[in-house]
Amino acid sequence: MVEADAPPNNNDTADDLECVLRELKEFEFAVGVSEDRNKRCRRTMEDTHAFICNFEGIAGHGFFAIFDGHAGKAAADWCGQHFHEVFGRILEEKADQPGVDFQELVNDTFLSVDQQLAEVLQQGRSSGCTAIIAYIRKEGDKRVLYTGNVGDARAVLCHKDKAVRLSYDHKGSDHTEAQRILDVGGFVMNNRVNGVIAVTRALGDSSMKEFIIGAPYTTRTEIGSDNPFLILACDGLWDVCTDQEAVELIKDVVCPTKASRVLLDHALQKFSTDNISVMVVRLGV
Repeated sequence: MVEADAPPNNNDTADDLECVLRELKEFEFAVGVSEDRNKRCRRTMEDTHAFICNFEGIAGHGFFAIFDGHAGKAAADWCGQHFHEVFGRILEEKADQPGVDFQELVNDTFLSVDQQLAEVLQQGRSSGCTAIIAYIRKEGDKRVLYTGNVGDARAVLCHKDKAVRLSYDHKGSDHTEAQRILDVGGFVMNNRVNGVIAVTRALGDSSMKEFIIGAPYTTRTEIGSDNPFLILACDGLWDVCTDQEAVELIKDVVCPTKASRVLLDHALQKFSTDNISVMVVRLGV
């Protein structure tokens, strides 16, 4: 059993607020990450994460991602190191084009990464990973949040203390996804694609690419003072925690690092059986 941390004293809270305000002033967001192999159930850690402040050298822009590997860590590791590079190149090539749709650029990045994984992981064709990415950018006087995901890693935005899911769980248990698998000649058994993989979309998995596609679900959301934080996490959290429960657990935790730890500890206490990675992005106070 994981013991709960002692309640923060007033000095801790003041220090946390000062630290977060400093980061908000410099970057316009503050980021905290907690991860755990979950040694009770997992011999290896197959999650990776990445975040970049002032993405592409632009103040106020940020990139955030969690990749949850399966059949080894190769695909997740490659994405953790290179996904943002592929995204940056696509932004450089297309972001200034008239009428550009940034959701389409997110989509293009996922498809490009999926193709590159097929080429670089010749000896690891069964390795794959789910992915959730978020991209914050300024558009005129607006702050806009773009997300993209494949698989069951999830993004949840707090809006006036309510959880708003910005991702879609691509699982064999989903009727629409299961029908897509059947339509291309596969099958779903025990909610697993061809009886093997629980997710129906992922990056990598080259040996099953006709079924496990890399096309993401994407969203565009304007964010403001009603959106104090964003949660990105793999299914190690979401298997044992609802979206709203996650928001309730951390809505009063100012420090994003402490908030991410609260969610991780909650997942362990609820006997999650998977690796756990949680990222909290504080967007305001």
